[in-house]
Amino acid sequence: MPTDPTSEISELMATLASVEAVLDPDAMRKEADSLRERSADPSLWEDQDQAQDVTRRLSYLDGELSRLEALHRRLDDTAVMFELAESEQDEPTRHEAERELAALRKEIDQLEIRTLLSGEYDAREALISINAGAGGADAADWTEGLRRIYLRWAERHGYPTEVYDTSYAEEAGIKSTTFAIKAPYAYGTLRGEHGTHRMVRISKYDNQGRRQTSFAMVDVLPVVQQVDHIDIPEDEMRIDVFRSSGPGGQGVNTTDSAVRITHLPTGIVVSCQNERSQIQNKATAMAVLQSKLLERKREEQAAKLNELRGDGGRSWGTQIRNYVLHPYQNIKDVRTGYETGNTAAVMDGEIDDFIEAEIRWLRSKGL
Repeated sequence: MPTDPTSEISELMATLASVEAVLDPDAMRKEADSLRERSADPSLWEDQDQAQDVTRRLSYLDGELSRLEALHRRLDDTAVMFELAESEQDEPTRHEAERELAALRKEIDQLEIRTLLSGEYDAREALISINAGAGGADAADWTEGLRRIYLRWAERHGYPTEVYDTSYAEEAGIKSTTFAIKAPYAYGTLRGEHGTHRMVRISKYDNQGRRQTSFAMVDVLPVVQQVDHIDIPEDEMRIDVFRSSGPGGQGVNTTDSAVRITHLPTGIVVSCQNERSQIQNKATAMAVLQSKLLERKREEQAAKLNELRGDGGRSWGTQIRNYVLHPYQNIKDVRTGYETGNTAAVMDGEIDDFIEAEIRWLRSKGL
């Protein structure tokens, strides 16, 4: 801790002010008031999807505004606690104030990261697909573990999620999965996770208990919106229906409600089986396909720019992180160099430090 906490509190107040200059709380309040008026209109609920978008956005804005107000209040209260501890020579109060100041520093640093998310699609919700790579049953098990990491991360932040599709492996784990994290800026926050994740550990599926290296590929896409205009001609798609597979309750595996769409020009295949209605599954699968085509279009544009710059193509998105659980405990990002030995926390969704380092790295590379 610095010897002068007053100086650090002043610096944090200045940082918070610069963050607010970017986030514009006044504009957020006006938007929230407008959304509140819309949500009070009974006709809005005739379109459930639009109503959910409105209420989700309103909840996000109210949460962000409350967060900013709470940070100001906590900074003021912490300054008072230090003054009280100094005047009363109260060490317990000083220790409590130091803990609160450390927590405030971390929260404001994380909020400052938000101001770096200025990409075209950064404010979107995120669509994440994970596919098992080399490694057999261990890779399928690792794919399921990665899904848990991201779902736990979202849960820790209070972000809604929805699993659209899961393909289960024969022995254990999953071959692939697609799910959405329904929070503003989820794509901008998580897009650095795109790439190959390498796991090294003692295999649970090897009778001799040997060390196994396995891989899983993570794909992070922005959720499409109406303004994206991704038109897909009917003759460019093959649509198949089939029965849902995997664990489930009553009604699963009894009707051909799951939908698989193959985009013929690109070979992209998407599927959805989380709803009992074939119509709902088709709509969700179409949205996933549109997201993938939107990202493909963005990557093609980026490749052209890189060719003009002489970059030779996108330099990120390959192997990005090593998770080593044996013979030692270490998780390290190969791009940013950030690492930790607290592997249990990471496996339980505590990946904010990795994400922050990724955002700063991507920004520094102009990506």
